Amino acid sequence: MASERNGWRSATSEAPAVRWTLITIAVLFMLLVLVLPLANVFVEAFSKGLPAYFRALSDRYTLAAMQLTLLVAAIAVPVDLVFGVAAAWAIAKFEFKGKTLLTTLIDLPFSVSPVIAGLVYVLLFGAQGWFGPWLSAHNIKIIFAAPGIILATIFVTFPFIARELIPLMQDQGSTEEEAAISLGASGWQTFRRVTLPNIRWGLLYGVLLCNARAMGEFGAVSVVSGLIRGKTNTLPLQIQALYDDYNLTGAFAVASLLALLALVTLAVKTLLEWRYADQLAARRGH
Repeated sequence: MASERNGWRSATSEAPAVRWTLITIAVLFMLLVLVLPLANVFVEAFSKGLPAYFRALSDRYTLAAMQLTLLVAAIAVPVDLVFGVAAAWAIAKFEFKGKTLLTTLIDLPFSVSPVIAGLVYVLLFGAQGWFGPWLSAHNIKIIFAAPGIILATIFVTFPFIARELIPLMQDQGSTEEEAAISLGASGWQTFRRVTLPNIRWGLLYGVLLCNARAMGEFGAVSVVSGLIRGKTNTLPLQIQALYDDYNLTGAFAVASLLALLALVTLAVKTLLEWRYADQLAARRGH
């Protein structure tokens, strides 16, 4: 190479000793920080055998936490889906005043601590909050109940889908949608037959990440839930409650469910990235 003859080396042409040192450091770091803790969760969960494991998972408080977690995810993820698609479509396809502000607000949950987000809802809907007296007068309970948990979860998860779709839609442009409309397609037909097929892998990827965060959220939910066992404890809160009771087998058994969710999320994420890369390659080929 001319650059090498002139005394310059490519960034990937380091000596083998340097490359292997960097690779070893990376692998050891991943083993120490990620693989070993994750493996320890499953080792501890099954340390007293399968009967104890399934007995821990069949506890009535744990089952109630599972049901509430699934309920929260079943409501929060579709809400985030609708918002994410609408926001991404508006930002990527149109020019309007306040576009930069909207984009900034979408990133707000990434910069605000989840605990602060939960506290904000307490200050709004709690007994002493802005709307607390009115809610109490109408026998509406949000804080220390499922609605507050759902609201807090939506807050911390709503950027995921939008943030996956915005760059994808911006890269695709609006040429195909304009062509469909010029041929007489309605707005819904354009979205269903043109926009949705083009964004489906990015959309699924965003939904996957959103669901994983919704089911594993701890900070914001812990503030608004009241930590009432059997009523307002989600799976992460139930793990904390079991650990505080020195029920380590139960805590690790429930934690293994969330760890398994993380592994499934990782596997599906990898699959979607492959399909998404194939889609981009196909589009560039045209």
